[in-house]
Amino acid sequence: MARLNLLEETRYEKLPVTVYSDQKAASVAVAKRIADLIRSKQEAGQQAVLGLATGVTPIQVYAELVRLHKQEGLSFKNVITFNLDEYYPMKPDADQSYVTFMNENLFNHVDIDKANVHIPDGTLAADDVAAFCLEYERQIEELGGLDLQILGIGRTGHIGFNEPGSAPNSGTRLVTLDDLTRRDASRDFGGKQNVPTKAITMGVGTIFKAREIILMAWSAKKAPIIRQAVEGEISGDVPATYLQLSDNVEFVLDVDAASGLTRFDTPWLVKDCVWDETLIKKAVIWLSTAVGKPILKLTEEDYNNNGMAQLAVEKGPVYQINIDIFNQVQHTITGWPGGKPGSDDSQRPERAEPARKRSIVFSPHPDDDVISMGGTFIRLVDQGHDVHVAYQTSGNTAVWDDDVLRFMEFAIDFKESVGEDTAKMKGIYEDMRKFMVTKKPNQIDTPEIRDVKGFIRKTEAIAGARYAGVPDSNIHFQALPFYETGKTQKNSVGEEDIRLTMELLQRVKPHQVFTAGDFADPHGTHVVCFNIIIESLRRLRQTEDWVKDCWVWMYRGAWQEFPTHEIEMAVPLSPAEVLRKRNAIFKHQSQKDRPVFPGDDAREFWVRAEDRNRETAQAYDKLGMAEYAAMEAFVRYHY
Repeated sequence: MARLNLLEETRYEKLPVTVYSDQKAASVAVAKRIADLIRSKQEAGQQAVLGLATGVTPIQVYAELVRLHKQEGLSFKNVITFNLDEYYPMKPDADQSYVTFMNENLFNHVDIDKANVHIPDGTLAADDVAAFCLEYERQIEELGGLDLQILGIGRTGHIGFNEPGSAPNSGTRLVTLDDLTRRDASRDFGGKQNVPTKAITMGVGTIFKAREIILMAWSAKKAPIIRQAVEGEISGDVPATYLQLSDNVEFVLDVDAASGLTRFDTPWLVKDCVWDETLIKKAVIWLSTAVGKPILKLTEEDYNNNGMAQLAVEKGPVYQINIDIFNQVQHTITGWPGGKPGSDDSQRPERAEPARKRSIVFSPHPDDDVISMGGTFIRLVDQGHDVHVAYQTSGNTAVWDDDVLRFMEFAIDFKESVGEDTAKMKGIYEDMRKFMVTKKPNQIDTPEIRDVKGFIRKTEAIAGARYAGVPDSNIHFQALPFYETGKTQKNSVGEEDIRLTMELLQRVKPHQVFTAGDFADPHGTHVVCFNIIIESLRRLRQTEDWVKDCWVWMYRGAWQEFPTHEIEMAVPLSPAEVLRKRNAIFKHQSQKDRPVFPGDDAREFWVRAEDRNRETAQAYDKLGMAEYAAMEAFVRYHY
């Protein structure tokens, strides 16, 4: 019976999927399978032929394999490896090369014979690439094929660098990279313009021949493409869907990457559910969107025809369910993000008292405050609250080099205009220009260049906060140490990061904390900064009474919004307020037009923010709520 239930739950899934609680547990499980294969081959006196992947996804797998080697005696002497791909052109000693990646994360820490390591050669002359690819295929076939191939998945659905349009029988070859793939890689290269346009990759056909294939994916960022790969139709537009044709494949996911699958996203379509308040709200909002009706117009027939008959029977009548959910959604809307003084707050997101709250907006980068919650930020000030803003990092890796020269030239001209000596500054300026001429992609800037980039972002942040009405005394720059590496790869969080945050919180004693709640990228600055704030509040709660009255509200950035059913406070913006928010964003001139790290969205930040806020308001309108120009959304975090 349990097996039948599982088959029903997974009936939309066209290949085997195993879901783990987190990426650590999943990575350990995958590493164990690799280790078991290596050991079984050793016992049989055979070689283990592994196909390996690069990128963020397999890092913890490799870390666990290194641990198994060092602590449990796992030997790699019988292991032969073939990597999926390499950028082209690419020098093997470059920081971004997959040779460097594999050496740093695995090969330099185990006893593998380097002669048994095969990685596509990014230094080949163009005329030699085709012959190299044929030889790569021949070597794999001569060894009897790959015993196990591990894969990640790109958000284009690529496996290896087999981009959309790749043929299911393709072999190792030179390919042109999709623009989204290059944007995703831009942070590793110090900007998309430095990312190679081509790569050498194993083909889909080569991967398909492996006796066992494990595709891994972590984080909600991968959830949409995982759903397409697992539940979608086989298509060259999503090369990973070709894996549905294999009898030897398994997808290994964490809960966030699996969250878009039907059994997790809309479980009522595949099984009977335990209908708690959260699931009822999610299901009714989903139904309203699916059938294109406001909540109060949903009928019993709508419920029955869309997999929600159980809900109608157990919790009905449906009109009462509709009224309850309509009221819940309506009560999230407030024009008083700091609470409405002297009012009944039993149905409002925020407390009425104290009437004048101390609020602190934490901004991971120097522009997240105005991009993500600029309208609410301004309204809190307008409504008389004691509003502080804390810029957690300098953001100094995200400024163009030519902006540095422009500001240096301004400083030199200004000093000369007031009769000051500029010899030293001109010397620094010339050193900067010389450095920039020979600067390699993602090379660490000189301290002077990093300082100027930090100053640029600091002055922009001050201008934005002043425009919002925040007094200078309430503008705080933390420059948390974890960020100040000069590289896109940051240090681990240390006690100093937490100490600085506790110190600021203790000084302000806020009733409200607003913090970035964007967890789509588990290695991003936002989630690191969020964790620092929560850890600081948890420690302070042990000794400080004011913390018990401090509420934490999470906002999200310009890339995505909270699902409507999760929103607990929605702050509507008038057209005039949308314009004020836009003007605040415009104060961040170094990030306008073409930011260094645009992410996966080519739109300017202000356009993204306005589109997102308008779409949130439209979502509420379609549910039957009042129609607003825009809305900013928040979810309360209980720590």
